[in-house]
Amino acid sequence: MKIGKKYSTLLLATLMTLCLDFVMTLTMTAIATGLDSGFPFRFANGFAIGFVVGLPTSLIVIRFARRLVGRLTAE
Repeated sequence: MKIGKKYSTLLLATLMTLCLDFVMTLTMTAIATGLDSGFPFRFANGFAIGFVVGLPTSLIVIRFARRLVGRLTAE
């Protein structure tokens, strides 16, 4: 099953947000609070909040980023 081209921006933003949010939340939670018994809960909480904030931000920023890349690159 393939997803239609019209959803490519949404899919790209979602996948990038999931990957970046996972790595950044894991890293920052471990640095800020350490790897104790409460770490998984703090990580999951931070990951959920990060995704809710990150996905809409990605959908907005990706449009400007594509335009900027188009202006900065040659065909």
